[in-house]
Amino acid sequence: MKNHHAQAGSVIVEFALVLTPLLILAFGITEFGRAMYQYNAIAKSVRDSARHLSQYAPGDDLRKNEARALVVCGKLACGPDDKPLVPGLTASHVSISDRLSSADYNQQSTGRGTLNLVRVEVNGFDFTSMAPAFVPDVTFAPIHVTMMQVL
Repeated sequence: MKNHHAQAGSVIVEFALVLTPLLILAFGITEFGRAMYQYNAIAKSVRDSARHLSQYAPGDDLRKNEARALVVCGKLACGPDDKPLVPGLTASHVSISDRLSSADYNQQSTGRGTLNLVRVEVNGFDFTSMAPAFVPDVTFAPIHVTMMQVL
């Protein structure tokens, strides 16, 4: 009988020793998955936004605002009740360059003419961890897409 009680105590100690690495592993995998999901959602919305802008002439502020809305909320216009695709993503994270706003970068000579490029970029987005004790907050590297504008 005494041996059984001693074994029960050792099981609790072993469980306590194994629990910490298991929790770190579980929360780490979960948060890494959330970070990948948010990064991919932003990358897709940036690509959609650049594709949208590539269909219009450069310098159109209405189209630039639509492109920002596509990045932030996934629609051509964000209303006050619309939530961002990714928590914490705002229009201030989005920058747009086209032939008129950045002439040095966006006019590329091909020998047969000039290509007009449009670039959409999300810069400075912070991934906020739900378990900061296990996974720290991370600032994503700039996510950008450049496409040729059809004129």
